[in-house]
Order: sequence, then C-alpha cells, then structure tokens
Amino acid sequence: MDGFENNKLLRKERVEKDFDVPLKLRMMGQATALILPRAISCLDTKIVHYDRSADPARPEYNEHMVFSFWHEFIGVILPRWGHTPLSILASQHRDGEWVSQTALALGLRIVRGSSTRGGASAIRQLKKHCQETSLAITPDGPRGPRRKMAIGPIFMASRLGMPFVPLGIGVNDAWRLKTWDSFAIPKPLSRVRIIFGPKIDVPRKAKRDELESIRQSTEDLMNDLSDEAESWACSGQKMIGEQPFTRVRRSKVIFESKPVREKVQPELRVISSDVA
Repeated sequence: MDGFENNKLLRKERVEKDFDVPLKLRMMGQATALILPRAISCLDTKIVHYDRSADPARPEYNEHMVFSFWHEFIGVILPRWGHTPLSILASQHRDGEWVSQTALALGLRIVRGSSTRGGASAIRQLKKHCQETSLAITPDGPRGPRRKMAIGPIFMASRLGMPFVPLGIGVNDAWRLKTWDSFAIPKPLSRVRIIFGPKIDVPRKAKRDELESIRQSTEDLMNDLSDEAESWACSGQKMIGEQPFTRVRRSKVIFESKPVREKVQPELRVISSDVA
C-alpha cells in the first residue's frame, strides 16, 4: 500500500469513527494534535534505544510490535509517532475519546477496546490491520491503578504473535493533574527522557500462569525503565547513544515476515554532565 492509499484509508476510517463523536471532542482532538508537536519542541527531549528498530519513527523499524507506556505520558510520546504505521488501543469509555480524536488528527489509527472492555473485539480488529500497523497501548489505562499493568496487553501480544516493547519516560519538572494517573504536563524548557526497552517475546500459546509471570516481570521492567528515565532527566547528564526528539512521518513501511533480530547489549550509562 503506498502513502496516498494509506492516507485515503485513514481519512475514510476517521469519517466512519467520527460519525457519532460530538463536534466539541473532534475539535479538541484536532487542536491538541496541532499544539503537542509545537509544545514538545519547547522541551529538552532525548531518547535512547535498546534496539533502534523498535521505534516506529526510526528507518530501521520493520517489524510488528506492541509498544507499551504508562498512561500519564500519552501527551509526551504521541507526537513522536504522528503519521507512522501505528494503531492506538483506545478505551471504549468516553474519557478515552479525547485521546482517540487526538491520535486520529496525528495520522494514527484507532482500535477500540481495553484490557477490561472490548478486548476480544480489539484483537479481531488488530488481526485485520496487522499487515500494516503495530500497536501502542497504555497497560494501566483507562482507569488504573497507576503504573500497574493489566494482563490484557500481554495476552494481546501473545495472541497476535508480536514482541512486547516497554518504554520508560521521565520528566524533571512537570505539572501533575489530580487524576488517577497523575497526568504529566512537562513545563516549558524542562527535560524529558525516553528509554525504548528491549523486545520481549511472548509465547504464542502461553497459558494464564505464564502470562501472569510475564506480566509481573514486564511491569517491574517498565517501572525500572521509568525510574531510570526520571533519574536521567533530573540529573541533566548525557547517556551513551542518546538522540534528540524528532517527529518523522512514515506512511509506508515494508514489514518483514521473519525479521532478523540483532542481539543488542545497550550501554545505558552516563558519559558527562550538563549540570554543575
């Protein structure tokens, strides 16, 4: 599918999904999609990868994956992925409609469902689109508890046969909303640090006990990555392999059926300090 056909399909999906959405919410989503990339440009944002192919904005990206980040950082990560071949798992609850409209305005696809509502329907939708997109999900959404991973995302990765990629995000100075997730709004000129974790292979036919074990270890890893990212942001130090935040449009990606995995041992350590 070329870029023109992909954009045409996205517009068609947007019209179908927006049919019953109030005009106010659609306008809020479009306004947010305009503001977010510009707001991010006012921040000192750096990124490191365990594997550079595990990022839809990178040219090395060529494999279907399930990307996972905590709900409180939606506004930080979505601008990076605008106009890339990615589907966002959005809650069927009304509170998730703002996120859906923002993601659509950023050129992303939406799959309705969550780990508690519409999960089976979401998997059916994803199987239809899995030839063209990966999945991004907030495993503690839509209502928490904060930074506690539900088993649903691990189950989806297993049944879809996609590796699970956890992200850790940290901010040194942010406004925190009085919501269940303490939603983060980075203050102007603050430091934002993002760590793309390793690919985690989830067995295709894993039983519930095995899924629960993977869920717990992945939750621990996400929290460790988040703590490391926050420490990195607060220290003002540099990390080996760090890169500035960029927003790359990628409407066309050729996914490999059996991509070759390179074993990467990242050096996530400080090399110098920017702060006295």
